[in-house]
Amino acid sequence: MKPITLLQPQKIVFGSDCINTFVEDYLKLGHKRLFVLTAPPIVPLIEPTLAKLKENGVSIEVFQNIVAEPTLNDFEAILKSAREFGADSVVGIGGGSVLDVAKLVAAFINSEQKAADCFGTGFIKAKGVWLACLPTTAGTGSEVSPNAILLDERDKLKKGIVSPYLLADAAYVDPKLTMTVPAKVTADTGMDALTHCIEAYTNKFAHPAADIYALQGIKLIAANLLRAVKDGNDVEAREALALGSLYGGLVLGPVNTAAVHALSYPLGGEFHIPHGLSNAILLPSVMKFNRPANLKKYAEVAIACGAPQGKDDDETAQNGVDFICELSKAVGIPQKLTELNIPQSAVDRMAKAAMEVQRLLKNNPREVTEQDAKDIYNSLY
Repeated sequence: MKPITLLQPQKIVFGSDCINTFVEDYLKLGHKRLFVLTAPPIVPLIEPTLAKLKENGVSIEVFQNIVAEPTLNDFEAILKSAREFGADSVVGIGGGSVLDVAKLVAAFINSEQKAADCFGTGFIKAKGVWLACLPTTAGTGSEVSPNAILLDERDKLKKGIVSPYLLADAAYVDPKLTMTVPAKVTADTGMDALTHCIEAYTNKFAHPAADIYALQGIKLIAANLLRAVKDGNDVEAREALALGSLYGGLVLGPVNTAAVHALSYPLGGEFHIPHGLSNAILLPSVMKFNRPANLKKYAEVAIACGAPQGKDDDETAQNGVDFICELSKAVGIPQKLTELNIPQSAVDRMAKAAMEVQRLLKNNPREVTEQDAKDIYNSLY
């Protein structure tokens, strides 16, 4: 077996109401100035948590105006607020964008480095202040990954900063925090988590030590996403999705994603399509493209999804692609880029931009040329 490095927070807590464990743990640390990053719909859910911290002498600054796809400039403004507050600790309570910004704030608050100089892998020089992540979507898996994504306005492209120093000190995955997520966001983020697991399981750098997480994530999400979309109060489905998303996050560091994510970045960069939705609309088309390059793995994905076994791996793998196509439709994912107001005239420049994301394209089981990227985009018209 080839070597692999598994990175994750020192402490991962999973389970309903574990937000209370976060409070208990935080108060034992002795930090006094907590910078909280969240979003407006989450604030009412966490008011009792913040009140308890304040009662115990913690000064809190809440920043809740994070846009869906934060830019480099957005981040710099938030970082300035955290510095002015004098934060000695950071918590992100929200979806992937909130958690990514929280990770970056914690890393850069006392650093002379600039985030703009750290796009890519391994450029952050030192660990920042104490950080906790509490996801409110089942979703990006950002709470346990060493990755953070920002939109670089300079070339209208979403870019990743990857570093072990972006890992949270603790992640608290409380499925109850996902209960109020609307059906559409549940669908988009659930398909995003499924994409993480499928891309990690089938890519060139897949590894048995990560496969076990990816495969279990596929099983959990495929069996429960439609249930959660239909009934947001289905506790069992919400817990399964939260766990599946966590597993998807655990494979982002050691294995990472591939062509779905690379091709999705221009959709977010130029047209501001949310990350989860961008991945969701591309996943079936990229699976069709990749399937011949790794039939055995795609057949195993199909079985994990609950798709019927065919007479051989080829047929089984196709059944898996068909399952994902049907699931995508069933949970309400748009099937054409025109539904997202992306004109076909944008295909050439999107393909050109996607080719810049070699950090992820190199992982893909099948080489993607610029013409391939155009073909995949054009198949969605």
